[in-house]
Amino acid sequence: MNRQIIENFINAINEHTVEKLCSLMTDDHKFIDSQGNETVGKEKMRASWIVYLQWFPDYKIEITDMFLDGDTVAAFGFAGATFQGQSDRKENYWHLPASWKAVIKNGKIELWQVYADVKIPFDIINKNKNQ
Repeated sequence: MNRQIIENFINAINEHTVEKLCSLMTDDHKFIDSQGNETVGKEKMRASWIVYLQWFPDYKIEITDMFLDGDTVAAFGFAGATFQGQSDRKENYWHLPASWKAVIKNGKIELWQVYADVKIPFDIINKNKNQ
């Protein structure tokens, strides 16, 4: 069951269906990015996902391995996207190894933590802000 919950969450991310993502989160859902920044609350995450998917409208994650230990899940794979969908500009595309930790509570995602080197995506965002 926990594997299916995580797979549904990943599918919602890849489909960019923010409402489905939110339906899979606990009300006190906590997101921790790869720099240790925390966002707590389903409604704050709704707003964050909307903005993130505007920046990277083709964002996808690919899971190659998943390990479950009770309500804790570790997933490994890749994440990638193109800044603001500018597919004609290859310098705005990134595809990087990434991993995720999830904690499931009462059938919903209570914690979603990302581990990835975000220097390349941040460099792309900053470069485009200056144009």
